[in-house]
Amino acid sequence: MIFDTSVWIDFSRGKKTELADLLQHRIYNDDRVFICPPVYQEILQGVKSEKELDDIKTLLVSLDFLSMDAYFAAEGAAKIFRQLQKIGLTIRKPNDCIIAFYAIHFNLKLVHNDSDFDKIAKYTALKVYKK
Repeated sequence: MIFDTSVWIDFSRGKKTELADLLQHRIYNDDRVFICPPVYQEILQGVKSEKELDDIKTLLVSLDFLSMDAYFAAEGAAKIFRQLQKIGLTIRKPNDCIIAFYAIHFNLKLVHNDSDFDKIAKYTALKVYKK
């Protein structure tokens, strides 16, 4: 599973939600949690202090990093964005298309709190976790 930044925010704030609890369970029970560069970047952008940065980086580097050529990912994300735009749907954050492309490419479920991913999943091969 890949967890979108929307879930990581709740998790890092100690907010008790079903999805944040799922992330916590997977991390602390050695279930595989995958992370892609855009989610990694977004998590680090939200860090407020050096102490918090050290703590979150220690956790993040223990996860399974997904890797692919940046240009390949950009092209795949652009294809998703254009495909949806052609049918009248605009994805608010282009990073969401990149995150979706990683999940599709590696055949992983995406856990999220962002309605744009449900739109992407409706018209692409993206698999999302359903509560």
